[in-house]
Amino acid sequence: MSWEAIVAILTVLTVLGMLAFSKIAADLILMAGLVFLLVIGILEPNEAFAGFGNTGLMTIAALYIVAAGLRETGAIQYITRRLLGQPTTVRGAQFRMLVPTATLSAFLNNTTVVAMLIPAVQEWCKRLKLPPSKLLLPLSYISILGGTCTLIGTSTNLIVNGLLQKEGLPGLAMFDITGVGLTLLLVCGSFLLIFGNRLLPDSQGITEDVDKVREYHVEMVVDSPLEGKTLALAGLTNLGYGYLAEVEQEGEVTQSPPHDFVLKKGDRLSFIGAPRCAHELRSIAGLQPANEDIQRLAVAHYRRRLVEVVVGPEFPFLGMSIEECDFLGYYQAVVLSVARGGKDKLPDKGLNTRLRVGDTLLLEANKEFANQFRFRKDFLLVSALENSSPPNFQKTYLALGILAAMVLLSAFEIIPILEAAWLAAGVMLITRCMNAGLARRSIDFTVLTVIGASFALGEALEKTGAAKTVADSLMANSNITPLIALVLIYLMTVIFTELITNNAAAVLMFPICSAVAEQSGVSIMPFAIAVMFAASASFMTPIGYQTNLMVYGPGGYRTLDYLKIGVPMSLIAGMVNIPMILVFWPL
Repeated sequence: MSWEAIVAILTVLTVLGMLAFSKIAADLILMAGLVFLLVIGILEPNEAFAGFGNTGLMTIAALYIVAAGLRETGAIQYITRRLLGQPTTVRGAQFRMLVPTATLSAFLNNTTVVAMLIPAVQEWCKRLKLPPSKLLLPLSYISILGGTCTLIGTSTNLIVNGLLQKEGLPGLAMFDITGVGLTLLLVCGSFLLIFGNRLLPDSQGITEDVDKVREYHVEMVVDSPLEGKTLALAGLTNLGYGYLAEVEQEGEVTQSPPHDFVLKKGDRLSFIGAPRCAHELRSIAGLQPANEDIQRLAVAHYRRRLVEVVVGPEFPFLGMSIEECDFLGYYQAVVLSVARGGKDKLPDKGLNTRLRVGDTLLLEANKEFANQFRFRKDFLLVSALENSSPPNFQKTYLALGILAAMVLLSAFEIIPILEAAWLAAGVMLITRCMNAGLARRSIDFTVLTVIGASFALGEALEKTGAAKTVADSLMANSNITPLIALVLIYLMTVIFTELITNNAAAVLMFPICSAVAEQSGVSIMPFAIAVMFAASASFMTPIGYQTNLMVYGPGGYRTLDYLKIGVPMSLIAGMVNIPMILVFWPL
């Protein structure tokens, strides 16, 4: 073995160790490994940075933008509110969550899907009075399983496909792996539904105590999308941050209306709840704030935020009601509600109350409002609610149409997935489903750096002959058949995935599986697909897959919780994946 191969192996082992046991960011560790291999001359600059131009990497970047457009137009809320429903049991909730989560993850990057659905599932748990720990880890697992159903479902699939194309192979089409992925989803999904409730902890996670925050009276008006629906069907009977106090329909007021109350266009609904209740209501298509000034607020939806302010002694409209003062003209903001501490009860929902020092106003304003008025004496305190911009529901169907077109163009191989993804991202921008600033912010450059730098380590293993040496050692025993080699490759990838990132594991194992296939005299395809699925089968640790780590805090989990349900999940996944891979890609 040459000194270059020894150094390449030691570098990879050092990187793996630091990823598993140090607290240094993964992108810094992998970039340090890349720079080291570049400086000592093992890699040329074009080889070291070739990964950043990989087609899979560029496709992932485009999908981040597409997902941001879906989020901004309310398309995600549109899908989840219609499909999640109002189940009464944990198992029923897990079943209702399975289909939409798996479907979204099949066509969007699953990390992005989980990031978008965590708040929705938390609010759902509040409405259903269920512990978030029973649903958030299944959310991560289902997104992982759904991502294995199509080529674009997870970044790992795109990375391995890019490596296959680099080998001179034609690569995979959109649904080539669907047979294996769907089987895995059905078997592991059934396991989650049957045993999930028993194996998952009963924890409330990190949640906001609604009873301890200020309560606001928020009025909303019913629009066309909710006309003719009952309160239950509209999702207004079990809100996460408040409750419906009364409905005014055709001049008649109904206190605490029943769940089967049928809504009409123009109905005025009065809600009582925490500040987040206003954002929750703004995220429901078919509800508009009762304050008509909201229509005259000349601020694009993506630049709007909910802001809380406490009235100060120099507030210019002291002693006046909200209707009397020109709040919109003076502050370019709209008052949604007024809250007052102590035991005072505000008549007329607070909007006709004479304002005084210490009153708290809930505003919808420009995102710069908080910084602009934080040090003005008009207000004693100014605080913005993060991630509280209202969705632009007018473009929901347009965004869903763009997503469908992207999938169809790629599925029928009219254009490659790279071009389809960037075309969809461009159309999202041209049609104003999102703005350029949001598109830039939506791309997770940390993830892209980890993937791009991982390619350099894989290139070093291949160039120096280290991968061939590992493969020769693996096949040295004459009793090692191609089938046993496939199983070993799968197991090694699973172990690497649990210790480091899924993409890094796939990139580092690919040269080894390529060398093993060549040594065995068989096709590389079953080995490459095994690496693809094994790198995604991360269920046993929070650090193995980014979605597992994302639900760790919100679900109130411990590492032991992942092992209890993740070990059997991993065993089942292995027993499903290997036979199914051999059905579609025989040795």
